[in-house]
Amino acid sequence: MAVLLHPTYFPSIVQMAVIVQCEEVIFEREDNYQKQTYRNRAHIAHTNGILTLNIPIRHAKNGERQKTKNVTPENNFPWQSQHWKSLQTAYRTSPFFEFYEDELHPLFSSSVNSLMEHNMTIFDLVCELMGITPSYTFSGRYEAEPSVTDLRFLVNAKKEPDYGLKHYTQVLADHHGFLSNLSILDLLFNEGPGALDYLENQSLDFLP
Repeated sequence: MAVLLHPTYFPSIVQMAVIVQCEEVIFEREDNYQKQTYRNRAHIAHTNGILTLNIPIRHAKNGERQKTKNVTPENNFPWQSQHWKSLQTAYRTSPFFEFYEDELHPLFSSSVNSLMEHNMTIFDLVCELMGITPSYTFSGRYEAEPSVTDLRFLVNAKKEPDYGLKHYTQVLADHHGFLSNLSILDLLFNEGPGALDYLENQSLDFLP
């Protein structure tokens, strides 16, 4: 089964579960950029609950709409170092943070000139860390009603439904209880090599 998804910043757990469970992924690259989505943000667990890591975007002149593939981060703001510090604070006591730390750190210190390219670099590394090699391609044109299973709605970061994800051990659960569908980083730092098995065993009711 082929599914259509948006490239996102450290994908959500639901999105990664879809990728693990499907045969082929088509990433949307012809859409218009929209604010307040996982295109440029990720949710992690922090002491007080959910913390959003947000990549600031350089907006087009004259307020013109941009295609996501043309969007560039606003690098005058030190977002990479701030995101890395937030991850260190949130997960330094988790079981597997040190296990992945060296591989992930370059993503927060290397120059980023394209949001989509950065998201795909992240995706490829996350897949490598999980030991998977998913088959994926990119859309050639935007289709409001594609012929494949359209899961582009998973990019929406606000008012998400309850996907019924199973609980796993979270290092900060004593502070605020279990937080569902965070970034894949939360699952990796808490479950390590067990993350893949977790993703494979999620029941996703919206899949055909």
